Amino acid sequence: MIVVADTSPLNYLVLIAEIELLPALYDKVLIPQEVHRELQQLQTPPTVRIWAGSLPAWCEVRSAASIIDPALSDLDPGEREAIQLALETGVDTLLMDEISGRREALRRRLHVTGTVAVLEKAAQRGLIDFRGALQRLGKTNFRLSATIHDEFLKRNS
Repeated sequence: MIVVADTSPLNYLVLIAEIELLPALYDKVLIPQEVHRELQQLQTPPTVRIWAGSLPAWCEVRSAASIIDPALSDLDPGEREAIQLALETGVDTLLMDEISGRREALRRRLHVTGTVAVLEKAAQRGLIDFRGALQRLGKTNFRLSATIHDEFLKRNS
């Protein structure tokens, strides 16, 4: 399965040292050019910038071929390009955490999954300890409501 990734899931998976879950779960991860640029900005954590500076073979940077849909103008550039690239390539799964981007992707009938769902899927396959990964994620600036956090823990206990 090929997926398109927005910035947030890549950033947080690198920060908690679980980025290698992506090739274990997916055949290829397409990264929009804008997302790749965002991952290398000066304010991005150094470990993430280093990772993005030398992408593994399972990651491919691509630009959206067509003009970005003006209806996406309220989203940040990475989210816009990720949605557009997913639509253009026919990839039905988009890795994205931001709520506004997720809503727009769902309106366009894309399947959206986020960082915590990636961790959950990996745990279900026996690749990681879900609680431990979620604890490490909680030590970053990742935002997750207490209700959703508890739902994930309940499903994975």
